[in-house]
Amino acid sequence: MSESVKIIECPRDAWQGLPEIIPPDCKARYLKELVLAGFTHIDAVSFVSPKHVKQMADSEEVMAAFNASLPAGLERPEIIGIVVNEKGLARALATPGVTTIGYPYSVSAYFRRANANMTRAESRALVETLNKESRAAGRGLVIYISMAFGNPYDEPWGPELVEETVEWLKDIRVRTVSLADTAGTATPETVGEVFKRANERVAGIELGAHLHSRLVDAHPKILAAYQAGCRRFDGALTGLGGCPFAGDELVGNIRTEDILSVTRKAGADPRIDESRLAKVLAMTNDIRMKYAHAPTTT
Repeated sequence: MSESVKIIECPRDAWQGLPEIIPPDCKARYLKELVLAGFTHIDAVSFVSPKHVKQMADSEEVMAAFNASLPAGLERPEIIGIVVNEKGLARALATPGVTTIGYPYSVSAYFRRANANMTRAESRALVETLNKESRAAGRGLVIYISMAFGNPYDEPWGPELVEETVEWLKDIRVRTVSLADTAGTATPETVGEVFKRANERVAGIELGAHLHSRLVDAHPKILAAYQAGCRRFDGALTGLGGCPFAGDELVGNIRTEDILSVTRKAGADPRIDESRLAKVLAMTNDIRMKYAHAPTTT
């Protein structure tokens, strides 16, 4: 019997740094096709300042169009909405169809300032608020630990920082955590070691991997995480996008195609419809051509 693996498709992460604004109806159609292809967990929208991320200014409009487009009787997917402050949380909780709140917590002081302009104490206080408010509203919560596999900013870093953070999250009853290789600097060996060590310390927590990578290192990183026990992977079709604050345009999201390939070879069943996937891949490349001015991938 094949082992199950959870794929979180991340069009929000793919789109957020594109120079041309994708129309809301185009985003909604894309999200619908993802669901029809079998993606039941989607990082779809964010509720952040349009001044910093213009591409995500229309999240409420996108969700309204997406909700209206889904056929009756179709199981509704998990939709993750990213927030970085309480104002964003209020918007996310007021948006129908957003089932899960996502927050990027960083073990890097430099990145924390660049991404959210917060101290460690302020960021941890916000996590506790997000946890309380999302529970009260019947929503899920996923915390992303950025710089989990390394730090390019000349700051102290080690697996123990990740372990301490994951243990703190467990103590405050956060139940889903994703370790992020935000700048794509990790080696497969680091991915495997950090994930294994963190996973051993937090029984009862769903621990995932949000990896960024150049193509040459992608398969080894995915396999290292899988062999260390990871069964939750974030990806973006064709590898489009990445963190706009990480500063390296060559390091994109791990391609979902690579996650599917590696995990299937390892004996898992991601349960994605290949014929439907081909249509979504064509849509993804169309978006690249129209809004990213980037070459298509095959």
